[in-house]
Amino acid sequence: MNLAPMIQEFPSELRMPMLRFAEAVEQNLHAQFGVRREDFDALRSDVQEVAAGQKRLEVKVDRLENALVELAAAQLRTELRVDALAAAQERTEQRLEQLAAAQERTEQRLEQLAAAQERTEQRLDALAAAQERTESQLEQLAAAQRRTEYEIRSLVVTVEKIAEEAQETRKQLGGLTMTVGYRLEDLAYQGLPALLERDFGVHIQGRLTRGYMADATGKALEVNIVGTAQRNGDQLTILGEGKAQLSKNDVDRFVRRRLVPLRERFAEVLPILVTYMISEPDVEEYAKKQGIALYYSYDFR
Repeated sequence: MNLAPMIQEFPSELRMPMLRFAEAVEQNLHAQFGVRREDFDALRSDVQEVAAGQKRLEVKVDRLENALVELAAAQLRTELRVDALAAAQERTEQRLEQLAAAQERTEQRLEQLAAAQERTEQRLDALAAAQERTESQLEQLAAAQRRTEYEIRSLVVTVEKIAEEAQETRKQLGGLTMTVGYRLEDLAYQGLPALLERDFGVHIQGRLTRGYMADATGKALEVNIVGTAQRNGDQLTILGEGKAQLSKNDVDRFVRRRLVPLRERFAEVLPILVTYMISEPDVEEYAKKQGIALYYSYDFR
């Protein structure tokens, strides 16, 4: 039997040794043992099985090598993945640390907000209490205002009553003043002629009266004491006024309202003031400086 086709199935490095081994075995068997053909064929069958097993082994080895290569690649990919996961884990831990720090800041902020909220609530409580006090005070003020308004209304009524009484009093006083003034002027009408003749050499023509005289514009002015007189052959006009209590203001008012307007009409005027008393010690001197003769009520006795 030719073993060459089977030997070709061996790896190249085993082919020649197996071929020589097969030839040597065959020769040795024939030479020494006289091996039968059937035995040699059986041996050849065994050798073929060994070759087939070797072939299967090589296939398995090839598969194993391929598997190892794939395993190495998978291992490399796994290591790369592990490195990536490690880096991701590190980034995750950093992020967790950042989140932890942010959480801590948030908690601190929450504590601050809680404290601020507590202060706000305290402030609101204080404001509520102040508001309550204010409302109580407003109620008290409203009550006081109502009492005040009532008192003011009562006071208004009282004041109106007093005003009415005062007006009546003024009327009465006015009447009394007029009565006093008229009484003073009546005394002057009787007593002045003799006094003026004694003090100024003035002779009254006719009598002294109370009446109206027109100024330069034709306006009628009431004059309490008015009359005509002569002195050394010259005619003059008597203009006078009576005041129960004479003051400097009364003197100025008499000059402004009576003497100035009427002097424009008459060539010569003798101004006279009569009174019961003066309001200041120098009123008499003040009147004399204005060229006004002053007489008291007791001068007419």
